Amino acid sequence: MKKKPEKQKDLESLRSELDKAETVFLAGYEKMTVAQDFALRKTVRGAGGAYKVVKNTIAGKASENGKSGELLKELKGMCSIAYTSGDPVALAKALTVYAKENPSFVFKAGMVEGRVIDVTGIKDLASLPSKEELFSKLLWVINAPAQQLVTAMNGVGRNLAVVVDQGVKENKFSA
Repeated sequence: MKKKPEKQKDLESLRSELDKAETVFLAGYEKMTVAQDFALRKTVRGAGGAYKVVKNTIAGKASENGKSGELLKELKGMCSIAYTSGDPVALAKALTVYAKENPSFVFKAGMVEGRVIDVTGIKDLASLPSKEELFSKLLWVINAPAQQLVTAMNGVGRNLAVVVDQGVKENKFSA
């Protein structure tokens, strides 16, 4: 059993990590095997997040007066948290895929950029395109008018060249 100074150190560490996190997902993990837990942690790390199993009282105290306070204030049952300060969509996708493969892992709630969301909101978030995909679509939208302008400007010169070529072929230009 941990002594009080060790518990206080764990509490402060969790508090600082939760304060930095923009996205927090709360989940249940009953009846998970060690191998499943290992795979889950690997999945979360691959998505740029962190995963912890913490006591409900410690999570509640760590989140007091913080961004995740509303989400973690009244925890019940066996709970774990996955959090990230990076891309929330990547973490939501990774956890959703894992939850489909392992029914013992279930979502309870989440917090994205200060707003608490329910299980449906997490699944909707997971169905969104990734940040990179959104950036590429945005760049395409920004770039499309420039491409159309260049095509139109080239069209004038091309049309002029076609008219001159036809005039030469039909001897319309006399010297």
